[in-house]
Amino acid sequence: MSSQTTYRELNGVECGKAVRARISAAAAQVHAKRGHAPHLVAVLVGEDPASQTYVASKVKACGEVGFRSTLLKEPADTTEAALLALVDKLNNDPSVDGFIVQLPLPGHINEERVTLAIAPGKDVDGFHPQNLGRMMLGLPGYLPATPNGIVELLKHYEVATEGKHCVVVGRSNIVGTPMGILMSRNTYPGNCTVTIAHSRTKDLPSITRQADILVVAIGKPNFITADRVKQGAVVVDVGIHRLADASRKSGFRLCGDVDFDGVAPKCSWITPVPGGVGPMTVTSLLMNTLKAAQG
Repeated sequence: MSSQTTYRELNGVECGKAVRARISAAAAQVHAKRGHAPHLVAVLVGEDPASQTYVASKVKACGEVGFRSTLLKEPADTTEAALLALVDKLNNDPSVDGFIVQLPLPGHINEERVTLAIAPGKDVDGFHPQNLGRMMLGLPGYLPATPNGIVELLKHYEVATEGKHCVVVGRSNIVGTPMGILMSRNTYPGNCTVTIAHSRTKDLPSITRQADILVVAIGKPNFITADRVKQGAVVVDVGIHRLADASRKSGFRLCGDVDFDGVAPKCSWITPVPGGVGPMTVTSLLMNTLKAAQG
């Protein structure tokens, strides 16, 4: 069999536009019904450049779909008590439909304590144990943004998932673990046989080569190379990294956890970086905020 496959891209920008058009129409209905637009608040603590970029993209996306957004910037030396007081205030503010506290937080603040303090009904990041538990049981709730964005991407491009072997590389509570649960559920996209692999997995390449659908969220640039991917696989790259590149005007280039140039020719579908999973994470956050506004 040839090692060359005509691959197609799972384009998160294109898919995001289609989903956001539906969100925008629904947001207009919410606005007309209750007199004010869905309202998302983003809390940013400190000056982390990546976090600032992510939050700016979320605020911009809100404007594009007719949401109201508020950005609350707190200094890096904000105390945990002060942040928890702000979370409590947002929990009890009826004008706020949902809010996020951008991670990572400065080292002196306990992220778990902050996550647990967010009211589950306003937890549009989908990180609260109550929302994760509802996902586990297949009950309505807010799904974690990145896994749900990937599910929407697979659905948009009508990627077959039933009976497929889905290997997820990475086991974080934000991406890897919930991704495995969503892909195993009795629905579409879903009905996969799921393997969760990670940094301690023995002979990881032999596992990834079994994947019909390979979701990579390990946090290491270009970690998955062509020899680790099965012919015709669907590859979803969650990673995004800045690598120094003197040939670029910016001085850097973006890449994912997958060596795109090497892997893409073996794939049936693959996400680009950037422009794949990233836009869908933001779109998923909008979906959750709309759900919160609809009550």
